[in-house]
Amino acid sequence: MKKTDLEKNKALKLLGKMKQGGTPARFSADANTPAIDRRQQRKLDQAQGLVSFPVKIKQTVIETIRSRANAQGQSTDQVIGELLELALASQEANANLG
Repeated sequence: MKKTDLEKNKALKLLGKMKQGGTPARFSADANTPAIDRRQQRKLDQAQGLVSFPVKIKQTVIETIRSRANAQGQSTDQVIGELLELALASQEANANLG
């Protein structure tokens, strides 16, 4: 094998490692927060009694929710949960009146 072929193979190995490496933590958006893997997050959510519930919402509604969450310093999940609880409580109150 020629010297140039060896160098090409080294370069291909290096490029492959760079592609698999991902974004270093110092360049990511959440550089200041420690990363929690999905398994740990699922355990934390289960301990709090939380269940994943995907839902499709109109863009205007989610923008309002996100702005409210930013104003209150909460996550969108917390704001959506509070809004759903309020809506269900008012629906139960209306059902009891009628």
